[in-house]
Amino acid sequence: MSSLDEQVREVCLQARRAARALAPRSTKDKNAVLEAVAAGIEANAPTILEANRLDLEAARQRGTKGALLDRLMLDDVRVKAMARSVREVAELPDPVGEVVSRTKRPAGIDVTRVRVPLGVVAMIYEARPNVTVEASALTLKAGNAVVLRGGSEAERSNAALAKVIGDALEATGFPRAAVQVLPFTDRDAVRALVQQAELVDLAIPRGGEALIRFVTENARVPVVQHYKGVCHLFLDAGADVELATKVVMNAKMSRPGVCNALECLLVDAADAERLLPPVARALVAAGCELRGCERTRALVPEAKVATSEDWGREFLDTVLAVRVVDGLEAALAHVADYGSGHTEAILTRDAQHAERWRREVDAACVVVNASTRFHDGGELGLGAEIGIATSRLHWRGPMGLESLTTMKWVIDGEGQVRR
Repeated sequence: MSSLDEQVREVCLQARRAARALAPRSTKDKNAVLEAVAAGIEANAPTILEANRLDLEAARQRGTKGALLDRLMLDDVRVKAMARSVREVAELPDPVGEVVSRTKRPAGIDVTRVRVPLGVVAMIYEARPNVTVEASALTLKAGNAVVLRGGSEAERSNAALAKVIGDALEATGFPRAAVQVLPFTDRDAVRALVQQAELVDLAIPRGGEALIRFVTENARVPVVQHYKGVCHLFLDAGADVELATKVVMNAKMSRPGVCNALECLLVDAADAERLLPPVARALVAAGCELRGCERTRALVPEAKVATSEDWGREFLDTVLAVRVVDGLEAALAHVADYGSGHTEAILTRDAQHAERWRREVDAACVVVNASTRFHDGGELGLGAEIGIATSRLHWRGPMGLESLTTMKWVIDGEGQVRR
């Protein structure tokens, strides 16, 4: 075992010990530490912002720009939002101890199924420093310890936030090892972390395609994938132009660098001449580059030629693929071929088309007559989220508190024996 492997194992061993201490803590105790974290973020905002400034400066020197830089950036508003999100988690119902079912069996035993913490969660992510805070808050409220491995681009920001969280843990009588940020940012550290089968209960990778693939291929622990968000919106024939423009602009341009942003617009050929030009004009006026199929470019000459690589691509930028398709069947086929299982939306006045979309599209979230940007833990009532899972086991969609628990069977009897 290499020195790196030994150091990662020691971090995970400390997390396992912390998880055992966390599991029996009361909701009141957990909420107290979360309030201390929120207050610590607010009190240490200048330090956090200075660390982030240095990360941003280094990123710019490496040529990072656009949406990727936006993911990394913190400002006063975002720091306040992080503190607010921690308090929102504290206000959520505690899932630990929730009775899921209770039955009495013929033998006379009482059988109860209750929610319990997972144990130790490994969170591997890139860029976004807010993930450090939200993942910590959610795992703590659910009674878990967490080992965080952020990317090198946010190393200073994550270290500053980790210190705030660690200080809050100690001040409220919790083990500091309940939240740890790995001090190693290379891929070998990721490999070592996701191979700790005896100490880590779940790995959650959140980032680019290369990171997700690396984790999945090297893991010896269960993995919930937070894969890329190749989100589509289909404009059905007869859709309202004004509504289509509003929804498309929000889905694509409100925050182009997030996973629930629109990446491909599909338009019904039967109504494309009416629908597409005004929507395209609004996008281009806002600075969005369009990459279209041949039929798209006939209606929108300013669109660039789309290549085969643009279908199924997560741009994470002010770039949008546009394709004119032959009705609902073709839209469903395109989504099946190129979607990533994240968020798929339709804008339609046809109730039957809406129902087919709900029933036939295979994704973590399907949307009818609304923006893809609603696929978010906060918008769906979960509070802060640890990310949006695109795999099927053990969770799909926004990962809130419930997703960070598992089940335990409890049997109460009076001396019964099995025949």
